Amino acid sequence: MRCWVVLLLLAGHACASYDYETFYFDQKIDHFNADNDKTFKNRYMVNTKSWGGNGDPIFFYAGNEGDITLFIDNTGFMWEIADEFKAMIVFAEHRFYGESMPYADAYTPPYQLGLLTSSQVLADFASLGTHIRQSLNATDSALISFGGSYGGMLAAWFRMKYPHITQGALASSAPILQFTGMVPCHVFGQIVTEDFQRTSLECTEVVRRSWAAIDTVTSTDEGKEWLSTAWGLCKPLETRNDVLALKNLLVNVLVNLAMIDYPYPASFLMPLPAYPIKAFCEDLRHPKLEPEPLLEEYFLGLNVYFNYTGEMKCVNTSQQADPRLGDIGWWYQACSEMIMPMCYDGVDDFFEPVPWDLASYVEECHRVWGVTPDAGLAELLYGGKNIQAASNIVFSNGLLDPWHSGGVMEDVNPTVVALIIPEGAHHIDLRSSNPDDPPSLTATRRLEKEHISRWIRQYAQEQMS
Repeated sequence: MRCWVVLLLLAGHACASYDYETFYFDQKIDHFNADNDKTFKNRYMVNTKSWGGNGDPIFFYAGNEGDITLFIDNTGFMWEIADEFKAMIVFAEHRFYGESMPYADAYTPPYQLGLLTSSQVLADFASLGTHIRQSLNATDSALISFGGSYGGMLAAWFRMKYPHITQGALASSAPILQFTGMVPCHVFGQIVTEDFQRTSLECTEVVRRSWAAIDTVTSTDEGKEWLSTAWGLCKPLETRNDVLALKNLLVNVLVNLAMIDYPYPASFLMPLPAYPIKAFCEDLRHPKLEPEPLLEEYFLGLNVYFNYTGEMKCVNTSQQADPRLGDIGWWYQACSEMIMPMCYDGVDDFFEPVPWDLASYVEECHRVWGVTPDAGLAELLYGGKNIQAASNIVFSNGLLDPWHSGGVMEDVNPTVVALIIPEGAHHIDLRSSNPDDPPSLTATRRLEKEHISRWIRQYAQEQMS
């Protein structure tokens, strides 16, 4: 079983419908090589309905690892406050995702993914932001970056690297410290486990014992056939590798449930009820059952994730998220510069014990992608914990979100601040407002708007001086 979470993604709320125009910008394929003048079509979407013209702000979403339309539909906070700020809304698609493909066959061996880097995409954002300002004669308009998860990391790094182009950044659930040597690798799994423990200790123990139960049952061909039938798998388990893939899927399911434990129904990743961990745990009460009955009970919880709507005919273990998410591309990025150590001990968390083994990680990345991970690159490029010179960034984190293990949880300086949402899951503050939002979330959004207002005023004063 892999000892890291390949799928970082995550933004979302139930999809809304927003109006925008689609544009394509001729973006340099390689911003740092004067010998390469090739370009590609970088997709971006714009809404100017609320924009008052030059001097009014530009809200710029730093696209994640996926089709940009997914994040347009799932970042309601930007749309909700656009009228208040008379803001233009821009969503910029990340290179090598969605339609913004420098090479049509980039994901076909031999891979052409060497220019899929955070440095290149930040340069994309800088070039695109400059183009928008110039083409609309909006040089007096403050450009405010938004982003969640990896997009939040990019929004923060955009402000750090290009402060003359973006005047501030709201980085929600941005784990910029989840890298080698910055935070212990076991904390992420502990937070996931604590989220389940808050609901039910019995449920947590069922999960903890399920790994050994799966091994026991699938040790024979008859057992593999039984589990395939009992869990309604679309593709029956036939080999040990099939079992390991199933276990890895279950790790991702548990992590996803912790990330999206919202207080209302949501349809991102999978259609889920309010407080999905509570729904998952409702029938998981008997951890001392024998292996087969334990796994039957466990599936009652898993079925909340796999088939809450009752429309699935079988459990598809190969596709358990919105297909617009770029999990393959993220896997490549996690093998090049986004090395985020994860480990589990099976004692302080409810996962199988899996140590962090950089050598094995490097070996698999080289086998799959032909690249060697650079575990220290992110810190070298962006400073890691040493970002005291940065300015005008809000890092928001929910304590239910396991990714806050790598988040900025304390103020760095007077203008790089940490906002904590005790009842918050994965970048819940970027989602549309909801009657069931906890008071701490409402208060956080109010503070975020105050910071945005200050950044806009600051830029206006600078333009006048």
